[in-house]
Amino acid sequence: MFVMVGLPAAGKTSRARELASAWSALRLTPDEWMIPLFGQEQPEGKRNVLEGRLIWLGLSALRIGVNVVLDFGVWGRDERSALRTLAASVGATCELVYLQVDEDEQWRRVQTHPIADDATRFEMTRADLQRWREGFQPPGATELEATEIDPPPAGFESWEAWAAEWWPTSLPDRRLQGRHRNDGRRRF
Repeated sequence: MFVMVGLPAAGKTSRARELASAWSALRLTPDEWMIPLFGQEQPEGKRNVLEGRLIWLGLSALRIGVNVVLDFGVWGRDERSALRTLAASVGATCELVYLQVDEDEQWRRVQTHPIADDATRFEMTRADLQRWREGFQPPGATELEATEIDPPPAGFESWEAWAAEWWPTSLPDRRLQGRHRNDGRRRF
């Protein structure tokens, strides 16, 4: 499983398409679903629900031997650790593909994106880009090359429990989604 990491307009989708072609992989890109389903205005909380369902689909594909490219951006280390754990849980490897973009180039790309992409691209202002850049946790070389995965955050017994909270439709057992208590039982 390839996991695209980066800010909007970093070139993630173009690289994801290349990887999907080279590896005969299923490419899952939330932006290609959000606008057709919900329009330009992103409804609160729907993106994580959609991403969760795409993760569920990706895990199903990995289980049957189909390569997957998740083109989400995954801005936080916790998201990346959870995805690496979920891939391993179905016997797959996971590669983080980080694409950097400086502020000026990012803004240039946003202003000049092809008209053909209007059905899958959200309107973005320079202020949006700045706010998102402040919330982004870029992966360092250690994270990109790591074979070990950090332990889950405090309050979560596993990365699967964290993923069920963050992406409420990502795991097959819906009864567990939204829970993160540690009662000592194996849940997944």
